[in-house]
Parts: sequence; structure tokens; C-alpha cells
Amino acid sequence: MSDWMIELDDITKRYGELVANDHVTLRIRRGELMTLLGPSGCGKTTALRCITGQNIPDAGRVLIDGKDVTDVPTHRRELGMVFQNFALFPHMTVFGNVEFPLMIRGTGKAQRAEMVMEVLKLIRLEVYARHYPRQLSGGQQQRVGLARALVYRPKVLLLDEPLSNLDAKLREEMRFEIRDLQRRLGITAVYVTHDQEEALALSDRVAVMNKGRVQQVGTPAEIYAQPATKFVADFIGLSDFIPARVAALEGRHVVLAINAERISVPAVQGLQAGQDVLLFIRPNDVQIRPAAERRENCLLGTIAKSTYLGDKFDYRVAIDGMEVRVQTHGTDRFEIGQQVAIHLPCERCSIILESGVCPAT
Repeated sequence: MSDWMIELDDITKRYGELVANDHVTLRIRRGELMTLLGPSGCGKTTALRCITGQNIPDAGRVLIDGKDVTDVPTHRRELGMVFQNFALFPHMTVFGNVEFPLMIRGTGKAQRAEMVMEVLKLIRLEVYARHYPRQLSGGQQQRVGLARALVYRPKVLLLDEPLSNLDAKLREEMRFEIRDLQRRLGITAVYVTHDQEEALALSDRVAVMNKGRVQQVGTPAEIYAQPATKFVADFIGLSDFIPARVAALEGRHVVLAINAERISVPAVQGLQAGQDVLLFIRPNDVQIRPAAERRENCLLGTIAKSTYLGDKFDYRVAIDGMEVRVQTHGTDRFEIGQQVAIHLPCERCSIILESGVCPAT
């Protein structure tokens, strides 16, 4: 038995002149939750629809549980689907909505009743079996959608922006519910979203997509801390990109020239002295202090903007015609116009080329 439950093998899908999926290759393990993450129009929903069979790729193959299903109709792929608009039948009770997939599959009445109540207990909605969707909250309606997708015990659960119609607090609650349910059932799940926080909170692995291509696949920690391209670094979390030039190569470190200053960062492969690069660092990794406390690996600048965010301050520091964003604890306070030194810890810095982030040696 293969380790992979879903395989997209060199998938290309076009809509006229638009290439929505451009040679997408992706493998999803049994029992994992994989999130397809990216901005609107990046190709993530097209990739999901290739898995469901709603789209037939122009090139490439789709395999589920080791079987080529590229040309197999949706209803024969053993998939459960949850949509962003819940797609519940308003004239049916909760029981009726969850029972519907079993009815169209020809499951006997007694078995249907048993399976429906079993899944309603799983999502803690058994007492609402005779209620109608209009009598439920948004979160309860979404859980009914989950129950309907799971009642016939599919091999794969597919979720297309399922929380986008909920308010922020309810979205956060439902993230934990979906994750807990997926783990308890051990089901393979594919989750589509443009919300990076949602992807980081939910996923075993994340596939970041842009312009029809997969930019990077990795764990949430890998995607955040070791982005493979400038797009991933910029899309996931907050980022500072500081133009620099390679001044010297010194064993395990590279010295970058940023205007008149010299900044040491971890060495990477393939760099040459004089080469233009970008220094990448997260704003919460930048340290800020009064200018008089300047030390190595510091840039001098002036506080241009200050925003209070409760548990932290968000500063924009003007440095020779550019702005560097810094986030500090709420107890660290600096005034607009104050001269400061921002410290760039060597181990928190990465070098980015136009083609991506250079791997550390």
C-alpha cells in the first residue's frame, strides 16, 4: 500500500488562455491534513476540483488511494466535500440533510438512521436532529455540513474555504473542531484557504500556491521559518526585505553591505562578492534599542510611525530612504522622531535571491 492517499501528477488545467494549474505535482499522505494556501486566483480551488473530478485536467493524472481516477466521475471517487456556503437544504431537518447522501447511494432506512445518529453524536449535534438549518447558528450549520460529508465514510474529506462565512471568533473555534475531528477519524483531508493563520493553525503540511504553481510544500514551521521563495516569505506572516550587496564571504558567514553598514548573516551556497541580494527577517525578530546602545549587526534609523497593538508596538523605522518594520513587546516604547538602532540577529536573517531563498550551508 502506498503512503500517499492523493497524488496530483504534473497536472495542467487551462481555462482558455488562462493556465490555472501549471504542471502541479503534489502528494498527500494518508491521514494528514494538507492545506492549499494562496491568494485569489492562485489555482488552489482548481487543484481541489481536479481532485473532486469537477475539473478534468488537460494534462497529468490524479490518483486516489493508488488508483488513477483522472477520468472517473465525482460520485465514484469516495470523497466527502464541505463548502463555504454550507449548501444545506432549508426544507430538510438536520437529520434529513445528513441522511441525504446515504439516500442517493441506496442505503437501507435502518442503516441510514444508525449512520446519521452516529455522525451527529460525533459532532455533538444529536439533540438538534429535528431542527431546521434556520434554527441553527452559523457554526452549527457548518458542523452539519461536516456531518453530511462524513456520514458515508469517505476516503478523503475536502474543504473549500469552509469558514469564510463565519465571524472571526467562530472561525477560530471551528478550526479546532475540524482539526480535532480529522485527527479522531484519521481521515485524509485537503483544506483550501487564503487565510495564512488558518493554514498554520490547522495543517500537518501546507502547499503554498501562486500563479498556478506550487511554490513550496512543508510543515507550518518550515513554511514560516524557512520560506523557499520571496513570494512565500512575503505571503506567510510579516516580512522585512532589505536590499543589500555581498561585501565578503567569511566561512560560515556572509557580510552584507547595507549602505555604509555591514551586517553578518549565515552563509549560503552560490553567492559571489558584489552580488545584489535581499536580507529577509521577520519584524518580531528585529530588536530595537536607543541609538546610544548600538552594537554589531545594527542599522541606525529614526522612528517614522508607531502603532499600539495592545500586547505589542508596531514601529516603522526610516533608514536611508527605506522603512523597516519592527514589532516589540508593549513595554518597549519609542517616540516618533527618536533615533534608534535596530539589531538584526545573525541567526534570524536569511538571504533571498529573485529565484528564492538561498539554503544555508
